[in-house]
Amino acid sequence: MRDVIGPGLRVLFVGINPGLYSGAVGHHFARPGNRFWPALHAGGFTDHLMSPFDEDDLLKLGYGITNIVGRATKAADELSAEELVRGRRWLLAKVRRHRPSFVAVLGIVAFRIAFDQPKTSLGRQDEKFGDSVLWVLPNPSGLNAHFKPRDLARIFRELHDAARR
Repeated sequence: MRDVIGPGLRVLFVGINPGLYSGAVGHHFARPGNRFWPALHAGGFTDHLMSPFDEDDLLKLGYGITNIVGRATKAADELSAEELVRGRRWLLAKVRRHRPSFVAVLGIVAFRIAFDQPKTSLGRQDEKFGDSVLWVLPNPSGLNAHFKPRDLARIFRELHDAARR
């Protein structure tokens, strides 16, 4: 799946990896029931609810999307720790090349493994990633029942507000 990325982004959103549906249609967070696009809107990043087929329009707003791992799977837990760590290195190369202000990883469990941060929590991280502020958001998959839409909206809004400062 191709990245939605370019220079000078305010926020680069980083998924864990594409699901099978997203891989098949070639668009990020495309599976019906994925809550990324509603959370993006509810968090203030967009003025209307976008769809995965509008993903290129994010670049005009200063946002992009990539993944830690490019391989599509049914579920993220099918990825090995080695794939996640290797993916972090590839991600760092992208971040150094494009220099987004913020890098927001969507999925705390994958973040903990890929970044070797087993105790991290959601939100702004103390360390930078390249020159970018590092932020951890919940995985917006519909399978992640721990976070309700209102919770995702609040957490996405925190990043939105920080990125506008």
